[in-house]
Amino acid sequence: MKTAILFDLDGTLLDTLADLRDAVNFALDCFGYPRRSLEEVRRFVGNGAARLIALAVPEGADPAPVLALFQEYYRNHCQIKTGPYPGILDALEQLGQKYPIAIVSNKPDGAVKTLCAQLFPGIYGRGEDADCPRKPDPAMVRKTMAALGVERCIYVGDSEVDIATAKNAKVPCVSVTWGFRDRTELEAAGGSIFCDTAEELIETIERLIG
Repeated sequence: MKTAILFDLDGTLLDTLADLRDAVNFALDCFGYPRRSLEEVRRFVGNGAARLIALAVPEGADPAPVLALFQEYYRNHCQIKTGPYPGILDALEQLGQKYPIAIVSNKPDGAVKTLCAQLFPGIYGRGEDADCPRKPDPAMVRKTMAALGVERCIYVGDSEVDIATAKNAKVPCVSVTWGFRDRTELEAAGGSIFCDTAEELIETIERLIG
């Protein structure tokens, strides 16, 4: 029975933070709201675009029109500064030779598919849409497993949301430490398997699968 490897996107495979910050600030600028720093956006990401913008706007402001601008801008500017973390492309190639792999993300589904097509051609990607609630709901993991035709998977992510997603889906979770949360935060969220490099990630997955 094959075991699939499911990856989070932002902070796990791709460093998307600068493009997210720029899109947030574009939308905030349009309404005359204060800009947000890279570190602020780092703290805000992980729970989908709506939550990101709700945290980014000033207290009492309506996030809905800001979210609409953010989504339109980001959809067309999601790969200006974004790129894979060191060693990720090699890791995906090596793992893909042995295991089905896919990407599941709390990004809007359109942005996920755009980035996958450009940076990870041939890899199945799924994001949040009307039929698939965002993580930590396990639906995204389960739907992706069904699409791959597998009954087992290992989930790889970089945040407390990913740890909760794996727990809800009842699958093992590997937490990477190069993303948007540090090891202390991941341990506090219940993480127990950690990787500091893409090379270590390959070794860890192969050891877990046996």
